[in-house]
Amino acid sequence: MEIKARQFDFGQNWTVFSAMVATPERAAQARMHFSALMDGVALEGRNFLDIGFGQGFSLLSALCMGAVVVGCDVNPKCHEVIERNRPLFPASADRSIALHVGSILDHSTLDTLRSLGALDGSGYDVVHSWGVLHHTGDMQRALANAAALVRPGGHLIVALYNRHWTSLPWRWIKSLYVHCPSWIQRFIVLALYPVIWVAKLAVTGKNPMAKERGMDFYYDVVDWVGGYPYEYATIGETEALCAQLGLLLVRAIPARVPTGCNEFVFLKQG
Repeated sequence: MEIKARQFDFGQNWTVFSAMVATPERAAQARMHFSALMDGVALEGRNFLDIGFGQGFSLLSALCMGAVVVGCDVNPKCHEVIERNRPLFPASADRSIALHVGSILDHSTLDTLRSLGALDGSGYDVVHSWGVLHHTGDMQRALANAAALVRPGGHLIVALYNRHWTSLPWRWIKSLYVHCPSWIQRFIVLALYPVIWVAKLAVTGKNPMAKERGMDFYYDVVDWVGGYPYEYATIGETEALCAQLGLLLVRAIPARVPTGCNEFVFLKQG
């Protein structure tokens, strides 16, 4: 599946990230964050689906923790990236990963994902999607489709951009970015890099270069400035929407910065 011309190429950003800055230390940090997010959610021997697995850190972490994993990403470059990063997770060696190229918005992808991981047809024990569903172009439908893949009693774990008064201006910037030639895109990133650095320092009081989840500040800036399509929701809006899908909020972790990702752990009721 080809990436749409007016959509940010996340796969390319992950490719460069993995080639330039992915290290065992970053992988260990990513696994630590993933383990904390999964607190109270059993993974050993459970079916785990990662929607939009990107560079593969979360999917590989789940594999190391004993899950039977399936990964889906719309960008075929990510399927090459995860194999490049697999050596950073030694415990994943010789364990199989089922991967699929497709969009969570497509019915054919949903059918394939059901057949790949949910052998009894009831759904996955855990469906995970960190910072992805708000980039599909239809966040509500993507969330509903993800929820439909969770078995009763299973968990949906997602991270979605928080709504803030600056969200709409950022949406305009992101849309401008994907409509520009590459040399202008580089200029936009370089122009906004110091602005984002200062803003994050002011809000958090911490060094913006000290990243979590194994990430890197520069590639996060590229991702943030170019990440289009782009949608967002408050914690309350997300909880209300998921309640309509039969999901009970177990835990919500607010974004560290106003337009960052809120993290959610939901339990699907029977």
